[in-house]
Amino acid sequence: MELSQKQPGPASGSPLPAPSRTPTPAWAVADDSVSASIGGLQEYYYDLCMEKSQEIKPFILQILQEVDKEIEKGSVGITLNIAGNSRSVSGERVTGEDFWILCRVLKNNSYINGLDVRYNLLSDVGAYYAAKLLQKQHNLIYLNLMFNDIGPEGGELIAKALHKNRTLKHLRLTGNKIENKGGMFFAAMLQINSSLEKLDLGDCDLGMQSVIAFATVLTQNQTIKGLNLNRPILYGEQEESTVHLGHMLKENQCLVELHMCKHDIKNCGMKQLCDALHLNRSLQYLDVSWLSVVSNNIEGKGLVALSQSMKTNPTLSHIYIWGNKFDEATCVAYSDLIHTGRLKSDNTDVEPFVVDGHVYLAEVSNGLKRHYYWTPGYGEACSPSSNAGFSLAPVGQHL
Repeated sequence: MELSQKQPGPASGSPLPAPSRTPTPAWAVADDSVSASIGGLQEYYYDLCMEKSQEIKPFILQILQEVDKEIEKGSVGITLNIAGNSRSVSGERVTGEDFWILCRVLKNNSYINGLDVRYNLLSDVGAYYAAKLLQKQHNLIYLNLMFNDIGPEGGELIAKALHKNRTLKHLRLTGNKIENKGGMFFAAMLQINSSLEKLDLGDCDLGMQSVIAFATVLTQNQTIKGLNLNRPILYGEQEESTVHLGHMLKENQCLVELHMCKHDIKNCGMKQLCDALHLNRSLQYLDVSWLSVVSNNIEGKGLVALSQSMKTNPTLSHIYIWGNKFDEATCVAYSDLIHTGRLKSDNTDVEPFVVDGHVYLAEVSNGLKRHYYWTPGYGEACSPSSNAGFSLAPVGQHL
């Protein structure tokens, strides 16, 4: 169950009424988790802000009030959604100091197991409190911190907190510039953590060293099912990181979903991946486009080799290639895969068509996570064809 903002809060500057009080038994006063549940999250947040002289945010009060209502109904497994890009927030953002109070409110709360605070202003200050939350909150399985201006130092704090955490299943840090330094700490974390199943470090400005470190670690880690390494900052023409990722796929038999968009993969690197796919029996989703293998620099030979790998690899089911360089051999190869049923039309981002006896490929809007950065204002948000990644490696209701 996911709860988000539904109505705008009180106008700025208007007096804030204290939340209605629920009597709290004397024996519960000393226990944060009990007081937050019995007295209500809204009330607990209000009291903490008053105690710590922090500004009370009406939109946070309103969201917590909705959570309290769901808890009263007996709901469990709630994802608390305070996404900064929600239409109903109307310009409001959660800061690092706000997040400090929220973490105090959520500590040890057994009703909430997901927290979505994407597109806010947490910075490294908020990352510090996120790390503390991961150390103390033993019910959280999903944490979305994408696009929160978290840097290398904040990334280090979160990665080190996961050394001892045994409950978090899915972490999204998309768009936080943790850079190569932060990436190295997350790679080191995967040598220790054996519970995290999906890790998203796309658009985080990872470097060659950290991408190779992830490839090396995943030859041993058999827990991670989904990994996003989109758009690293790579230099040189040797495709060293692609070679290492190819070697990893030969050894790893757990990874289901791999995002390698904008790795500047060329034919040589694609051959390394295809050689690995002949041996790999776990990977179902490979994205080499803008988002997967999409939007790399793969030409005809490399793309044809990828299509051939589907004939020998019975597990691979989703391939996204738009944005690379298609020749006629490529178009024919993928047209054959689709028409024979080996590659389902919903599981790729291209569609064949014929003009004057020649086969071409057109782009279609299918993808692993079409609504990766946003949620549509109408229609279905999680249709199987446009958001295949949600069903390939599920680890929770909103993962």
